[in-house]
Amino acid sequence: MPEMQCVLDAQAKLAECPRWDEQSQTLYFVDIDSFTLNAFHPGSNKTQSRAFDEEIGCFSLDQNGGFVAAFRSGVYTFESFDAKLVPYWLADYDQKTTRFNDGRCDAKGRFLAGTMYSPKDAFLGALHQFSNKTENLLDQAAWTSNGLAFSPDNTVMYYSDTPNHIVYKFDYNLDTGVASNKTTFIEFPRGKGRPDGAAVDTDGNYWSALYQGQRVVKISPEGEILAEYPLPATYPTMCAFGGPEMKTLYITTCRAAQSDEELKQFPNAGGIFALEVDATGQFEPRFAG
Repeated sequence: MPEMQCVLDAQAKLAECPRWDEQSQTLYFVDIDSFTLNAFHPGSNKTQSRAFDEEIGCFSLDQNGGFVAAFRSGVYTFESFDAKLVPYWLADYDQKTTRFNDGRCDAKGRFLAGTMYSPKDAFLGALHQFSNKTENLLDQAAWTSNGLAFSPDNTVMYYSDTPNHIVYKFDYNLDTGVASNKTTFIEFPRGKGRPDGAAVDTDGNYWSALYQGQRVVKISPEGEILAEYPLPATYPTMCAFGGPEMKTLYITTCRAAQSDEELKQFPNAGGIFALEVDATGQFEPRFAG
């Protein structure tokens, strides 16, 4: 089996949303609890970091350059890594209990981002869709929105509720942006890790990072676990394909949740890990505005 390597000892409190830019060969990721967006250049091992005034949960690259990102207070665009934030949609939820978490663009360039409801006493996490300056609510039945990904033919949308150990799938109409027919794709047993962020390869397999499960699992379109990839961190958070041939699986991890004993065992927790795999990733769609 190929060796899992820590390619960046980021010491991130909560690294999330790894996103590969094939044009610049850059891996971007956020550290939600540190309020930062980060850029890692594997070719030179150089990094950049930008700090914000609040949590940045997820982001996508823009078709015209720059970024769209979902923060606690809403969705913003910015024209370059260091550019000024421009409001796109301001949050209409209670920001004391709710913030944006996982998200990405569909193949038409719509930005989808889900929220998490911190009290976890009601299913108030929601999946929002943003396009042409409008917002649509696609789903509201989660504690923590995660695992958003699309099949290669764009007819299936995956979406997980991490605390409930479930990954759902929807029929997705790319032309209209409508998600329908929600069903359970896979449910993980308690105590074996929870499905966090994910990516889909060109064969349609769903790769899920199992938070508190110390591994990434490869799942077939039929919901069968095909392979498991352990890593030296208890809390993997999300995976993304990248590299020159889109065959490098990058995995973000969480450091803040590790106990002192776990940190002795896994000193690189909070780092960015990489594994060369026999699958090919899809290029990440970009925001159309």
